[in-house]
Amino acid sequence: MTTMLAHRYRRGELHQFRAADNEFIYLVSAGAIFALDEGTRSVLDLLGEDEMDHDDLIAALIAVGNDPADAGSLVRELRMVRAIHSDQVVPAPAPAAPPADYPLQALVLNVTNQCNLACTYCYEFGADKIATPQGKPKYMTLETARASVDFLLESSGNREAVHITFFGGETLMNFKLLREVVGYANNQAAAVGRRITFSLTTNATLLTDEIIDFLSDNAIGVTVSMDGPPELQDKRRVYKNGKGSYAVIEPRLRALIARHRTRAITARVTLTDGVTDVIRIYRHLKDDLGFHEVGFAPVTASDIQDYSLDDDAMAGVLGDFHALAEEWLDHALRGEMHGFTNVSETIGELIQGTNKSHPCGAGLGLLGVSPSGDLSPCHRFTDADTHTLGNLATGLDSAKREDFLTRGHVGAKYECQSCWARPLCAGGCHHEAFVRYGETGHANLHYCDWIRDWTDTCLKIYGAVAARNPGFLEHFAQRKGLS
Repeated sequence: MTTMLAHRYRRGELHQFRAADNEFIYLVSAGAIFALDEGTRSVLDLLGEDEMDHDDLIAALIAVGNDPADAGSLVRELRMVRAIHSDQVVPAPAPAAPPADYPLQALVLNVTNQCNLACTYCYEFGADKIATPQGKPKYMTLETARASVDFLLESSGNREAVHITFFGGETLMNFKLLREVVGYANNQAAAVGRRITFSLTTNATLLTDEIIDFLSDNAIGVTVSMDGPPELQDKRRVYKNGKGSYAVIEPRLRALIARHRTRAITARVTLTDGVTDVIRIYRHLKDDLGFHEVGFAPVTASDIQDYSLDDDAMAGVLGDFHALAEEWLDHALRGEMHGFTNVSETIGELIQGTNKSHPCGAGLGLLGVSPSGDLSPCHRFTDADTHTLGNLATGLDSAKREDFLTRGHVGAKYECQSCWARPLCAGGCHHEAFVRYGETGHANLHYCDWIRDWTDTCLKIYGAVAARNPGFLEHFAQRKGLS
């Protein structure tokens, strides 16, 4: 007699990896990681790249020593978590897009589009600038900044806490505004029983003791855009007359790191042609200067600029990333935090079981605000008229936002559908896609192999820590505010 379950099975969409002498699978449909037990390994080995009838699979499992009842339960459990599929089960759909009224979590206030440096790779002034502002204010006014705070509180639903990032240009060129906005935002939030946290990005050239003390007193997180020791920093992070910036910022950074006691101080490094010695840069920023965290961003938005990284340079960067990843793992196994942000961010996403519908929060929980009050998907699109999503005075244009998010959804990117890394990548940066391909919803295909390699590396780190020091993952989650 034919069983009612006489259909065929095949492997689900998964990525198999080994760490700390243990085997794991990363389930793409759930963004989840499971340790492989003997039964699961048997099923996956039997299926391989083929399909099997239900009865044949059960018989094969019994033949390799499984109890008949256990074999049936195992198959049902693996179907439930989509580690295997039957021909009667529709594969898991792409993650659902958040609703149209998804509440804001953060605003990036571009308090000025002016900068005292002329970094040769800057997307604000470089060849990949989307649109040059014409007749628009160079500095945000207090009126616009206050309207931004009110807009954030009104548009954030029932969120207990929201966030403001101050950005530029060079943010501290409008420090007077920043100082007034922090006071206003704290008062407005307190009036409705909520709170606002703050951060800023700066090139550090304008830091003073007064500014540092204000940042520390108000627990404002600081990210410094910096590219390493003197000769690397001064290669592209220069003043308009071509003079390097390292000598100016070095004493200011030491003062910042020594005096700012309430938040971690982070460095963000832009890797360009000739500035790719990741390990040396990390050692200088972390060990010599004392940054708490150091993150790296390879320039991949263009393949025609003289600062672009070619394939050989990207391979070298990946090799250095692997070396620092090993250090991160060694620290974790000893129960110690490490300052390599590129690993920390991915481990945080793995802990949370991230399964992205979009690459980031741009246009979702996050919006950028230009000095003129225009709303954009993020700070990279600020003052780009073709990507404006409304204005503080007129409100968010829901139709434009929906169009942006529809095109950026991972389910709309054909090439992503066969990629196991899509729960963490979702196709890559919207702005980079526009610069390179002319379409914000285009997958960053030039970056795919690199991302898969790096994601596999981070999965192995997660697996090794889970096997050898699982308590660290809980500690890490608490430290990063993930639990």
